[in-house]
Amino acid sequence: MKTRSLMALIVACCCSTTFAADNSLTDAETKDGWIQLFNGKDLTGWKHDQWNPESISVKDGVIKCNGEPTMIYYVGKGNQMKDFHLIADVMTKPGANGGIFFHTKYQDKGWPIGHEAQINMTQGDPVKTGSVYIVKKHLEAPAKDNEWFKYEVIVRGNTVETKVNDKTIVIYEEPGDVKGSRKLSTGTIGIQAHDPGSVVLLKNIKVKPL
Repeated sequence: MKTRSLMALIVACCCSTTFAADNSLTDAETKDGWIQLFNGKDLTGWKHDQWNPESISVKDGVIKCNGEPTMIYYVGKGNQMKDFHLIADVMTKPGANGGIFFHTKYQDKGWPIGHEAQINMTQGDPVKTGSVYIVKKHLEAPAKDNEWFKYEVIVRGNTVETKVNDKTIVIYEEPGDVKGSRKLSTGTIGIQAHDPGSVVLLKNIKVKPL
């Protein structure tokens, strides 16, 4: 019995080194080039716009987006990204809308440039989570409100792939003749608070340059 208990303890200790605590990286992830974007305590490395900055806050290790429209932009290490793999844990409350922007840049107010990975399970907009907003639509919610889901955005060249809970949702191949500001280029990550009726929570945000 003592031998079995000791073996169970050894297995538990070994397994515990495989996973990082919330808002941190494992040694293997750090060695592999992942960058932690959110420290779980505050918005160090992020910059609020001047639209409605009170709409995005941090509490209990989570970024909370709720209120009049506003954005935060990542301005920390490695903020200029071209090809990358982004992962975040996200939770939506019922009727919530939001978005993760990429290839964007800081601006004081207004709709950001670049592309948006849509966040929306049950809000009235038919364009649901996993969509590359406007340019590649997905019309069925791939997860549920009130549950954490793993959201991935992978950009390689002219291709964007989104995943939810390890399942590919859309693959968007951008034509070479795209005009305007909604196009692939180079830039940072932005997180949106959409409206007072929406509550979107995020944690464990990390990115790896490709």
